[in-house]
Amino acid sequence: MDLILGGFADAKIGDLSDTDVAELEGLLELPDPDLYAAFSGGKPLAADHANGIFVRIKQFVDEVQSR
Repeated sequence: MDLILGGFADAKIGDLSDTDVAELEGLLELPDPDLYAAFSGGKPLAADHANGIFVRIKQFVDEVQSR
């Protein structure tokens, strides 16, 4: 998870609002296996986390993987 979230943070930290940072902190509290499954498409994330910053990170992950 460090590679996924760290890569996103390195690339986008300057663009994040306070709300984005708060949502990111909330994602960091979730179990790594749940996050990995959600980012890899193996299992959906709980609806209260599957929006906002999660969507932006997922788009970033998909873009990186398509290169």
